[in-house]
Amino acid sequence: MLDKARYLVIEGPIGCGKTRLAQKLAEALTLQPALEAPERNPFIARFYQHRERWALPLQLDFLFQRLEALSSVSQMLAAGQRVVSDFMLQKDTLFAELNLEADEYALYRRIQERIVPANLPKPDLVVYLQARPETLAERVERRAWAAERGISLDYLTDVCAAYARFFYEYDASPLFILDAEVLDPIHESGDFALVLERLREMRSHREYFGYA
Repeated sequence: MLDKARYLVIEGPIGCGKTRLAQKLAEALTLQPALEAPERNPFIARFYQHRERWALPLQLDFLFQRLEALSSVSQMLAAGQRVVSDFMLQKDTLFAELNLEADEYALYRRIQERIVPANLPKPDLVVYLQARPETLAERVERRAWAAERGISLDYLTDVCAAYARFFYEYDASPLFILDAEVLDPIHESGDFALVLERLREMRSHREYFGYA
């Protein structure tokens, strides 16, 4: 399935390694990367210090960023290029449900419905990286990005649960679930080769890959 996919998306919670895996796949498979730039969001550091105060502006900024990026994805696909991305637009709603108060969420949804075009590109294949919240917390601490200092283990636990619920029901594209707790395709070349092999051999609409 991998070799036929023109638009590949890597997704997962904060600290799972989706951006670095997308970069590695782009290099290995000669794909055009379309990556998020969370450092461009001026509200992110303030959000992790005071979630209730900054959740709505954070969500709206990310929504506009992702729509701009998806416009570029559409142009690349139209030009015959293959693309790998580290986000899907549906994550906006996932985080909005998690972070916004009910009235803020209603406003966010009204804005989203007004500005999101109906003809956005749909991924040919989605790779969902899973890991325990404790593992994600360690990785976030290691990468030492100042804006993420306020991320708590409780918040990561909530994010992981939200992702699990979302992908339990997700059926819009073929889904490859990768256990990033036991497989490390970013740092281990053997694991990366195994992941590529399994993605190429994938035939069903949903598959799970992790060591038994």
